[in-house]
Amino acid sequence: MTELLILFAVTVLVSAVGWKYFIYFFSLGYGYGVAALAVTMVLLHTDPINPAEVALCVLLFVFGCRLGTYLFIRERKAAAYRKILYDPSLQKKKPVGVIVTVWMFCAILYVLQVSPVAFRMMNRANGAVVSNLWAWIGAAVTLCGILLEALSDAQKSAAKKLNPKRFVDTGLYRIVRCPNYLGEVVIWTGVLLSGIGASLAVWQWIVAALGYLGIVYVMFSGARRLELRQNEVYGNDPEYQAYVKRTPILIPLLPIYSVVKYKWLQA
Repeated sequence: MTELLILFAVTVLVSAVGWKYFIYFFSLGYGYGVAALAVTMVLLHTDPINPAEVALCVLLFVFGCRLGTYLFIRERKAAAYRKILYDPSLQKKKPVGVIVTVWMFCAILYVLQVSPVAFRMMNRANGAVVSNLWAWIGAAVTLCGILLEALSDAQKSAAKKLNPKRFVDTGLYRIVRCPNYLGEVVIWTGVLLSGIGASLAVWQWIVAALGYLGIVYVMFSGARRLELRQNEVYGNDPEYQAYVKRTPILIPLLPIYSVVKYKWLQA
């Protein structure tokens, strides 16, 4: 429990960047928060060093740094993002209680997300029998998710440079409409899988499951917000309408083409 409190303190400190701009709780605070958690977990368990666990932490560090930097550059360069996300008046309009609640919620969620790796390292340090097989499997799945998310972001950026006013339906966007969010789901699926064979107690699995379900919910919520924006911009475009009807919104082969009606996904 002490280690979880340390991890929580770290992510609270890093995600405090959201006090500068509210969006940073979810962008820089998220990416760099996860990266900081990865570094902290390694530092807490350097004796002895376990290669599989280090691999998982390295992947989380790479994921967090890449995502945080990508979001920062994208949001700062795009005029639309600057106007919507960086307006100082938006920060002032939010009650302090709301800001603190969001800050703490984000910090807790990020710790829950990495908890399968943390529990694996904690249990091994406490003498539990731990198998590295699922740690390597989880690392491989996580790597696939990182590559999927990074490639999705690169393809969207390239497509928008060619035609800023058109929706993206090329590359990975032919498979699902939100392949970057799919990449996130794959990443955290790998992290969850890494908890297998690590002697996790029931309460540890509950914590890990809450983190996984939490980020999956966030991804579907993000997909819903994106769908609403795209419907507003491209809703009258016949090509867009056809694209939406044939392309699942988030999960390949799962025939969910719209989540607008699911208001419980609003976050």
